[in-house]
Amino acid sequence: MAIDIRREDALNYHTQGQPGKIEVVPTKMLSSQLDLALAYSPGVAEPCKEIERDKENVYKYTAKGNLVAVISNGTAVLGLGNIGPEASKPVMEGKGVLFKKFAGIDVFDIEIDCTDPTEFIKIVKSLEPTFGGINLEDIKAPECFEIETKLREQMNIPVMHDDQHGTAIISGAALLNALLVVKKDISQVRMVVNGGGASAISCTRLYLYLGVKKENIIMCDSKGVIRADRTDLDATKAEFATNQDFHKLDDAIRNADIFIGLSKGNVLTPEMLLSMAANPIVFALANPTPEIDYHLAMQTRNDIIMATGRSDFPNQVNNVLGFPYIFRGALDVRATEINEAMKLAAVHAIADLAKEPIPDIVSKAYGDEKIVFGIKYLIPKPLDPRLITSISPAVAKAAMDSGIAKNPITDWEQYHEQLQKRIGIDQKLMSRIINRAKQDPKRVVFAEADHLKILKAAQTLLDEGIAHPILLGNVEKINKLIAENNLDLKGCTIISPTDDKEKRNAYADLLYKKRQRKGVTLVEGRKLMKDRNYFGAMMVEMGEADALISGLTKDYAETIRPALQIIGVEKGVKRVAGMYIMINKTGTFFFADTTVNVNPTAEELADITTLTARGVRFFDVEPRIAMLSYSNFGSVKGEVPNKVAEAVKIIHQKHPDLVVDGDIQANIALDTKLQQEVYPFSQLAAEGANTFVFPELTSGNIAYKLLQEIGGAEAIGPVLMGMAKPVHVLQLGSSVREIVNMVAIAVVDAQNYAKGLAVAQ
Repeated sequence: MAIDIRREDALNYHTQGQPGKIEVVPTKMLSSQLDLALAYSPGVAEPCKEIERDKENVYKYTAKGNLVAVISNGTAVLGLGNIGPEASKPVMEGKGVLFKKFAGIDVFDIEIDCTDPTEFIKIVKSLEPTFGGINLEDIKAPECFEIETKLREQMNIPVMHDDQHGTAIISGAALLNALLVVKKDISQVRMVVNGGGASAISCTRLYLYLGVKKENIIMCDSKGVIRADRTDLDATKAEFATNQDFHKLDDAIRNADIFIGLSKGNVLTPEMLLSMAANPIVFALANPTPEIDYHLAMQTRNDIIMATGRSDFPNQVNNVLGFPYIFRGALDVRATEINEAMKLAAVHAIADLAKEPIPDIVSKAYGDEKIVFGIKYLIPKPLDPRLITSISPAVAKAAMDSGIAKNPITDWEQYHEQLQKRIGIDQKLMSRIINRAKQDPKRVVFAEADHLKILKAAQTLLDEGIAHPILLGNVEKINKLIAENNLDLKGCTIISPTDDKEKRNAYADLLYKKRQRKGVTLVEGRKLMKDRNYFGAMMVEMGEADALISGLTKDYAETIRPALQIIGVEKGVKRVAGMYIMINKTGTFFFADTTVNVNPTAEELADITTLTARGVRFFDVEPRIAMLSYSNFGSVKGEVPNKVAEAVKIIHQKHPDLVVDGDIQANIALDTKLQQEVYPFSQLAAEGANTFVFPELTSGNIAYKLLQEIGGAEAIGPVLMGMAKPVHVLQLGSSVREIVNMVAIAVVDAQNYAKGLAVAQ
């Protein structure tokens, strides 16, 4: 579903913590006077002299080779128009974030107060010593054409105006595949392009390269068909002017095979659609409102192939499929430009990837195990981890074949590995989980719904279609908080356990039956059911909710106790355990047990490790487990090393296929080079550990909290593993974002439970 963005949420997002979305982070140690002397004066003089001797050394000694400028003058920002350079800055920062997330490319955003093309070109040209590439953004037509053309001529680094070429490349790939599906020859099809701006012109130019005949293209703008006898055409529109007897869109589209919409919403009527040729291809790319509503188009014709710019419909033409990976490939071979051959290579790489079998990680992320090439899947999904290893090498090779690569790649297998390490597939972990949750939202009951953070999280969950929140608490208080904070939670069920006596008594009877031989009387059961954690757990147990979330305001033990008493542990599991997902720039790591078991025995530690391995696989990651201690493989004797070594022995006997080793120190578990030298027998020597099982609760709890606060890692969790039904306990004081992440995990957990699987399976 489409995301309903609220003004207050957007403003808060950009102001919380440090204003804006980007920062500069040093890549070298700066902890000593020597470090500072090397980083600046006098040590910095040495690389300066090397670069003076040979300018190409700038790529060796500085960040230039991985640095792109996102540059705009704010004259054509998104759907906002000419809002000026300052107002465009949030967009440019956002573009920088996408470069980093999807391709590991660093960005400086530069907003220039200049609308004169000649002066603008001069300013950007002067920045060439700083950057490895230039991404022009949100510059109005027709000036953008002149600016890009002149800069490409004058600069010796890659320059691309993404508004022109991004949509062209992605839609070009979709077009090739759509034509393949309907079995139409690209040289014979009739195409109507609605829109005469930068994107429309560039898309149409690319379609010509792909094989569409110019005489078979009719372009329209807001005044109708772009005809040769019009006197209001600039040079770029005149390029596609026609002498054919068409004057309006409804004339031109009759019997057309393809409609490309790069204009505004609702301009393509059902009558126009019905007049098109058999098996029409309709790319309605206006955003957020397409030229024709997707559902209306589907109802109008059953032979249509359609793409939009929206994520809630099939075949989203999303520029993020292109620009990060195109620049990645161009930077990596030090291309002097982004030429047509590189753009076409990107088109074909994207088109070809869609025809390859879909990996499970992608199918799960989008909740569809039957994603196959065809009408509803013409181009890859944005979260497909193969995009970087498919597009970037194709672009790099095209640059090399074109003779414009100053640093050709010689070892493609090594390059493939480097690309994966640049961003780490795991950076998209929560994105995949959230997408999976959206495919089949579940009912999630919140035991602390009278807290504003919970209500704000519920708002996000509703808006993004992640879950159906059920709110427990005082109805009057909850409604007051909703009104005071301008929230819209009409889609939520609100229940007050203290007021719903009938339901509370029914639940108490069930609790009494479950716990009567555990010391719980019927009277006590009725008292306990006033506690929202007991009430919520019983809702899950009775199938009236699919998952329980609590713990924002109470300690872990107090929160989990009702769920253990009512729901209990998964069949075959002796104890539950808690796991945190720790994400930083070096990768994603899993920590267990960080929340439940105080001092497990060797046998219990082995059980926790088995549970953790299944929990890690829940996130589509194959675990490589280090059983931690203060010694390495018996180097020091003691209670902890002995216990850990015994646990490893048990696991190797019961689960010989599991990659697990210890006892081992945390730093050694990550240092593969040292392991290969000193401990070559270690199962972790080849790739290192991504999962860490701590010998007792104290060390695990301290480690994740220190890494979170001092190490700057993002902590997701705790993920409660081993419960018979989905229950997840929040970290005390969790942020709204952390609550949303945990709910997404709970929803996917509930989806798996409905299929007979638990979170740890």
